[in-house]
Amino acid sequence: MNANAPREAAQERHSAETRISLRLNLDGEGDTRIRTGFGLLDHMLTLTMFWAGMDLQLSCEGDLEVDAHHSVEDVGLTLGSALLEALGDRTGIARVGYGRVPMDEALSEVTVDLSGRPWLEWRGDELLPPVMAGEEKDLWREFYKALASSARCNLHIAFLYGKNGHHLLESAAKGLGLALRQAVRIQGTTIRSTKGGLD
Repeated sequence: MNANAPREAAQERHSAETRISLRLNLDGEGDTRIRTGFGLLDHMLTLTMFWAGMDLQLSCEGDLEVDAHHSVEDVGLTLGSALLEALGDRTGIARVGYGRVPMDEALSEVTVDLSGRPWLEWRGDELLPPVMAGEEKDLWREFYKALASSARCNLHIAFLYGKNGHHLLESAAKGLGLALRQAVRIQGTTIRSTKGGLD
């Protein structure tokens, strides 16, 4: 990848369930314009992009008359695809990042490896209330699973402790932002792998 080339990507996803348009800039200022129709997702994405220092424009029209599941999962898939595209061949990136961020009484830990190997490790969600913003808590696992799958990254999220579901999700969203900021930074001119490539 040309070291001076902008690390940006645009993605579209149209199906019977969602219509998504997205533009991502890895080297931004944390500026966002996000409209998914599900306010809690908008809020968490805004936090992640702010802490990652990435710019995101995102619109999603989904079948919210059913529930938010399709919108949330498809946004995760589309955002992950944009992240993968913007990284190019991943030459020079730090690859690994980590974030541990408190939100009042809640603490979460997020670790990411932009390895080319998709995996979500999701722990501690018994701390989340069964329903959040009118949706089942499993929606958030599906979002992060979709993101990890399409970004082809290892993503480990652990809710360590806390009592308020919003605080727990916010802690994880900020932690992901910090982890991504570290992982995408350029710190060399080679692919960071003893194998010589990323799977």
